[in-house]
Amino acid sequence: MARNVLGSLLALIGAAAAVWSPFRAWYDGRLGRYYEVGELFSGPGVTDARAELFLSLFLPFLGAALVVLAGVVFRSRPAVALAGLVVLGFTVLWMVRVGQALGELAVRGDGSGLGWGVVGALGGGLLILLGALVMAGRPKRSAAPAAQPPPPSTDTAETRTWDRPPDPPRPG
Repeated sequence: MARNVLGSLLALIGAAAAVWSPFRAWYDGRLGRYYEVGELFSGPGVTDARAELFLSLFLPFLGAALVVLAGVVFRSRPAVALAGLVVLGFTVLWMVRVGQALGELAVRGDGSGLGWGVVGALGGGLLILLGALVMAGRPKRSAAPAAQPPPPSTDTAETRTWDRPPDPPRPG
């Protein structure tokens, strides 16, 4: 029980960090909610266009958080792990596409480059995976033993005297 509680808590904290991350700076002060999910899969890649909230990186992270919530409720380790992989996958895909578009991906001391939003998404994804590892999951169903036939009774008609009428008197 303690493992499920601790794993669930880690996964929920990770999901909250992932959902919160698009509202933080991802690269050069640009918020993650301004990166459109479709740009990650298109030919030109990441552009300067601003995305709507539910078309941005917020959408896959919100979906992953809902899967984490369902996984915690139903104690499903695979569902929680899948959500962690989705968060990490979209974050790494974003990093690759931004690196391709800009020709570099850097962390600089002056605050430009990768921001705290990326850290929140990566940390959230790792916490979700750690939560899935810690969770005990559902108890395994053991195969029910086959119904055993009752043992043979030693109580037979010859030995039972209380349910037969008394023997009639013998002549003679």
